Amino acid sequence: MPKIGMEAERRRSLIAATVDAIHEHGFCDVTIAQIARRAGVSGGLAHHYFGSKDQLLAATMRHLLQDLGEGIRARLARAETPRARISAIIAGNFAPEQFREAVIAAWLAFYTQAQTTPSSKRLLRIYSARLTSNLTYNLKAFLPVAEAARVAEGTASMIDGVWLRRALTDGPPNAETAIRLVEDYVEAQILAHGMRRTEPPA
Repeated sequence: MPKIGMEAERRRSLIAATVDAIHEHGFCDVTIAQIARRAGVSGGLAHHYFGSKDQLLAATMRHLLQDLGEGIRARLARAETPRARISAIIAGNFAPEQFREAVIAAWLAFYTQAQTTPSSKRLLRIYSARLTSNLTYNLKAFLPVAEAARVAEGTASMIDGVWLRRALTDGPPNAETAIRLVEDYVEAQILAHGMRRTEPPA
């Protein structure tokens, strides 16, 4: 395999190993050496590619966010209405490759790191802003702009909240239940606005 291809493959292996190692050991206890062994490379090579454990976690989250974005965009391409696009965004956030125990553990580590690491906080803010913006854009088909923004913020908070609560729950993640919870919230908000619009004056 050419050197460039080998480097890319090793980086991918280290990122995958990071997700699994955090799930097994926790971010605080896991070491670069453990991650490197899991990936089948030397600790020195892992340091060469990423520099530190914090930088490796940041690279891992960029990779997960890229995968998340690609999955959502693929679903959006098949959605033909604003409501279907909202559902595509929700479903994409609970896709099987994302909503699994190891990735949930990595996200928890990333949220913690973002409290003290400016680059991680910036990356997390970009993700949050993009999610809220995409939801707001499609909710405007049903709600006034200010209301759409409010419901989008609530929907994004529910998505994040379901992920965080899942970390405290035993057993495998249930994407169907998670999606239904968020969908019910969105539908209730849209319906409530429609009812308010048709209520007769007091």
